[in-house]
Amino acid sequence: MADIDLKNLTDRYVAVWSEPDPERRRAAVRELWSPDAVHVLQPPQEMRQAAEGLGFDRLVLEARGYDALELRVTRAYEEFVAPGTYVFRSRGDAERLHDVVKFRWEMVARGGGDAAGIGLEILMLGADGRIVSDYQFIEG
Repeated sequence: MADIDLKNLTDRYVAVWSEPDPERRRAAVRELWSPDAVHVLQPPQEMRQAAEGLGFDRLVLEARGYDALELRVTRAYEEFVAPGTYVFRSRGDAERLHDVVKFRWEMVARGGGDAAGIGLEILMLGADGRIVSDYQFIEG
């Protein structure tokens, strides 16, 4: 396993979601994730409840591979950051156990203030230090 600077990894991870330049965003996706990596999102409670109301007992969203990961990151950027409403930042609480990294991030109003959203990331790293599995839990 590559020697990983946790602060650098989490800062780069959070920064990609706020990157305005499509080419830099594309390059950052390829630097952070492995080619066949998967990003798995546990949707917010209201989405899970809506799915249950439609008869689905489980709702999990996945993006696999560079094209899908780039689309996922781009859509989050377009929805939350591009309008000038929010920015993402790390909470600075990263921990590593072998090839697993966990940390929290928050989405805050561009002008500051309380977090409008909080997430927990669980990253499984490959031997080269890039993400092979990325599990995201929306906590608030």
